Amino acid sequence: MSQEAANEAGRATGSGRSARSLDDVDRRILDELVRDGRTSVRTLAERIHISRTNAYARVERLVRDGVITGFRAQVAPEAAGLGTSAYIALTIEQNTWREVSAELARVRYVEHVALLSGEHDVLALVRAPDNATLRDVVLDRVQHIAGVLSTRSWLVFEEYDGTQSPWQ
Repeated sequence: MSQEAANEAGRATGSGRSARSLDDVDRRILDELVRDGRTSVRTLAERIHISRTNAYARVERLVRDGVITGFRAQVAPEAAGLGTSAYIALTIEQNTWREVSAELARVRYVEHVALLSGEHDVLALVRAPDNATLRDVVLDRVQHIAGVLSTRSWLVFEEYDGTQSPWQ
């Protein structure tokens, strides 16, 4: 079942997400804001051919409903002095994910953490200035967190964003 069909089914039975589905205009707003979060409401309205009042109200609703969770700058890691990136997969003791997640959130250079199903339990994106710092993060900080049984690292050689926005 597609996500849209699942959302429709959830609304029909009263279960599932309480937020309403995104319409075409909402998706176009999200696409524009993902591309440039600094876009003014006036420019946003002009680009998607709606009134400023409508654009403002929709953005406010998307924020209120938790669809938009914030606005931030996109930083080029290498240009900001973080030239080494790696994904670190962690295997952890059962029922320690809350504690491990809380500790990972406090580790400098850990940019993103995801709880997984499958072979590994947690995946963390680490961005460090150099390989020596990355080694210290993994061996001295992450592997010493209570509940972490093992880690596996994958060095990132190059990265890019996809070209097809899910909001189009």
